[in-house]
Amino acid sequence: MLSLSIIIPVRNESQHIAEVLDRLLEQDYCVDKFEILVVDGCSTDNTVEVVRKYAERYSCICLFDNPKRLSSAARNIGIERANGEVILIIDGHCLIDNCEMLKNVDRAFAESHADCLGRPQPLEMAGASAWQWAIAHARRSPLGHHPDSFIYSGQAQFSPAISVAVAYRKKIFEMVGTFDETFDACEDVEMNYRIDRAKLICYFDPAIAVHYVPRKTLAGLMFQMHRYGRGRVKLFRKHRETFSLKSFGLGFFVFGVILGLLSSWFHVLLLSFYIFVLGFYILAILCESIRITILNCRFVLLFFLPIVFVAIHFGFGFGILCEFLRGLQKGNPNTQ
Repeated sequence: MLSLSIIIPVRNESQHIAEVLDRLLEQDYCVDKFEILVVDGCSTDNTVEVVRKYAERYSCICLFDNPKRLSSAARNIGIERANGEVILIIDGHCLIDNCEMLKNVDRAFAESHADCLGRPQPLEMAGASAWQWAIAHARRSPLGHHPDSFIYSGQAQFSPAISVAVAYRKKIFEMVGTFDETFDACEDVEMNYRIDRAKLICYFDPAIAVHYVPRKTLAGLMFQMHRYGRGRVKLFRKHRETFSLKSFGLGFFVFGVILGLLSSWFHVLLLSFYIFVLGFYILAILCESIRITILNCRFVLLFFLPIVFVAIHFGFGFGILCEFLRGLQKGNPNTQ
């Protein structure tokens, strides 16, 4: 049986952290074979008080401070203090509905002999609002996430680590380094890309899945996607070979929408082409919204899904554009 170090980066997670800790403590796994390292990024709610009470009751739980606040820094603090053979990253707001999740991590490493494990991370919750159900279904759609991602797959398989790896043999960090603390989003993608580049093996196992709560509002969803878009650009700056139309297509699309709106004033043909492209886009998201609605027999989704798809696409696309512009400004000595 492997010894596991579970790292939980948190900031203002008082609403969810107690349930996460309860589900981990209920795991069907030898209690002296795992530790829980909660790393707090200067929470302004009572997250620290909640975790401290658990740490006083359970010797396997430790609380550490993360003055940098970034998730990347929190992960590194946990790695530095971890005693386990395996590092498992768990977020402070996920839903764990499988009491054998840790046992499945141990089994997957033993059977696959992999260097790291990936998991699905579906968006699901009891009592979700119509908006949250629409966000959950949209993010699972081919129009709602990166086409190369396995994160919504349900099939056990060997896969690239880049989009899914969350459990690592500790020796990996000696080989490829720890999380890059210049990243405030997509730090896991960047780390996992280095794992793939080192030709280490990742095994994707649905038996270690956790669930996530969808964003409650469109503004929250757009902010999340904006951060993801910015993170993709930062990944490209560090690893130029990661550029692809799949990753940056939404940036080009949003740029085209803005440029097309401006140029369409100058000629009727440009206006016609602009209307045609927008019409095709609207038709595509309407068709996908109808498909999802019929498949799930939730007809209220049809009123929300098109708006959610637009929020996903434009949030991510604007994130790409804003980060590119920020990079150009930093490269201009007149803006320093």
